[in-house]
Amino acid sequence: MDSSKIPIHHVKTLSAIQRCRTAELGGHIDQCDACGHLKISYNSCRNRHCPKCQGLNKEMWIIQQEDMLLPVAYYHVVFTLPHEFNLLCMYNPRKMYDLLFSASWHTLKTLAMDPQWIGAKTAATMVLHTWSQNLSLHPHLHCIVPNGGLTKDGKWQFPKKGSNNFLFPVAAMKKIFKGYFMDKVRDMIKSNSIVIPPLYFENYGGLKKWRKLLYDKQWVVYTKKPFSTSKHVIDYLGRYSHRVAITDRRIIGSEDGQVLFSYKDYRVNADNKVMTLKGTEFIRRFCLHILPPHYRKVRQYGLTSNASKAKSIAIARKALGLKHKELLTKSERKAMAILRLFGTAELDDCPCCKKGKMKIIFGINKNRPPPKALLDKIKKQNRKS
Repeated sequence: MDSSKIPIHHVKTLSAIQRCRTAELGGHIDQCDACGHLKISYNSCRNRHCPKCQGLNKEMWIIQQEDMLLPVAYYHVVFTLPHEFNLLCMYNPRKMYDLLFSASWHTLKTLAMDPQWIGAKTAATMVLHTWSQNLSLHPHLHCIVPNGGLTKDGKWQFPKKGSNNFLFPVAAMKKIFKGYFMDKVRDMIKSNSIVIPPLYFENYGGLKKWRKLLYDKQWVVYTKKPFSTSKHVIDYLGRYSHRVAITDRRIIGSEDGQVLFSYKDYRVNADNKVMTLKGTEFIRRFCLHILPPHYRKVRQYGLTSNASKAKSIAIARKALGLKHKELLTKSERKAMAILRLFGTAELDDCPCCKKGKMKIIFGINKNRPPPKALLDKIKKQNRKS
């Protein structure tokens, strides 16, 4: 890896965010054909790392999760990689994050299939986050897991023993997660299928000492009490599913080449604090969380996996005494999302009178700014409203 070069997908992402909702990407002015209401719209970059472009996709995804919810408790489990893997993640993001997903699912599946605990096939919705509050690299998975699973004969099996507050014992999850992850990393190192950063093992005194350090270390697997209602599950999913490393509201401002942003210090009672970074360091930290092209950061496993979710969820609902219901199509989810976000079923419905249709009356691009007269009308209209 040549540290003097910025990966092209990083450059494209930063460029897209910089131009998002500006004349650089074009736009248009719409007018209602009934009441004359004017609206100016600049095109979005639609980059998944942009904090301004996640609204519709996020709402569609939440609706999909609502559609698949079962009438059981759901647990929140977090699997975190030790910071010793950070450099390997920087050099091999796709393979290391894939392994984080597979190790986490292996852990949940192994315990769920064990007759001692459930003895059935369960499900998991997993969301990858790579950041901490101060934008440092901190790879971890947020998982939502239902309370129980489907047996081979199509019955719903609840956990057979244990606390009502936790699905599986944390000590067992840590052991399985660590063992699986370390075994697979060892195989990748032996087969030279991952890039090892210069002097990486030497900084730990060699490969054996590095492995011993990680085997001796306490890995973090965190589990919370089950959500009290399905609404809390959805609220959680809404907060975490399409979140990016930092949102606009956390950025306080920039001056003299410095960027100021707020963060929570979880080491000190989650106190709200302000961090100041050089602009170049801020961009460097943000780039740590730009995922490889086409990488899926939200994944479904088990009963809700894409390959079998329609059939499995139908069987699970029947086992839990619910009536059969077909899952929503993509077009249905989109229509519902638009209705929730904009209060109308169609994007071109007038937001003012709710009767007319918005028609494009002027196209905007970087060489064709909107006329001053139209801008003045829009400002006057907005002041009245």
